[in-house]
Amino acid sequence: MDIDVELSAPATQKDLPADLVWRLLRHPGARRSAALLRRDLTAGQIEEIIALGSVRTLAANASVPSPVRARFAKHPEPSVRCAVAASVRDEPPGLLAELAEDPDPSVRSFLAMNDHLPPDLLARLATDPESSVRSSLIPRWRDVPVSVRRMLLTDTDPGIRRRSARAFTPPADLLPGLLADPATRAAAVAHTVPTAELAADPDSDVREAVASHPELPAVLRTLLADDPDIYVRNAVAARADTPYALRQRIVATLEPDNPIAEWVLSYRRGNHTCPPAAPAPADLTRQQAEDLLTRAGL
Repeated sequence: MDIDVELSAPATQKDLPADLVWRLLRHPGARRSAALLRRDLTAGQIEEIIALGSVRTLAANASVPSPVRARFAKHPEPSVRCAVAASVRDEPPGLLAELAEDPDPSVRSFLAMNDHLPPDLLARLATDPESSVRSSLIPRWRDVPVSVRRMLLTDTDPGIRRRSARAFTPPADLLPGLLADPATRAAAVAHTVPTAELAADPDSDVREAVASHPELPAVLRTLLADDPDIYVRNAVAARADTPYALRQRIVATLEPDNPIAEWVLSYRRGNHTCPPAAPAPADLTRQQAEDLLTRAGL
């Protein structure tokens, strides 16, 4: 095994003696693993990691003390501020609001993924001038007020409208507009009654959404079973109410041109197989760890 790969295991081993952790920090790969995943880094080790240039990785470690992560929020490199913005808490108070005003939109985008944001900051980010920030917020905000939901569903950016339509149940009065909008039509199908017109839509994403609709009439199911698009036919095959014979006939027509497509199709039908997870490496004894460090010249 490559020595660099071998060093990644003790770098995150919980009971590794502190003196061996210090030696591991001299190796770039092991240092990054320790910086990201160790929960027991001492103040001295943290400063050593910073001095050795792995501050961006360290900033993503939620176990680093709050005062240190607050320092990272003021780091001159946006990538460091991004790493801390995604998970930092409001310690000291006002830190999250400060990050919400960061001049770099990538920092605000990472902040929008933070699970510790209060409603007022979520609302502020929902009106951010950068679409990437608004987009990052959509899948993370569960209890979106109706006023904000309406605003995002009618956003000027089609990508924001599309993502919002997939994430939120739309107010009834917005549904006709969402069905008429090419960006949101497929997502809006789930909130309306499937019709023959929708089942014949030129957009295959719309037809696939119809094929997945829980109230799909049997006549439309039979029609979509012969759809020219492989993903539409697969959606019909994945339905619990599709007769066995029809399902078998459809599956016989599903011939994707690459292994990834085959996996996606079989996943949708619930009969995919995942490779077994690799076993976790065994913890090293002190002697084994010292021997490894010696071989690595550490």
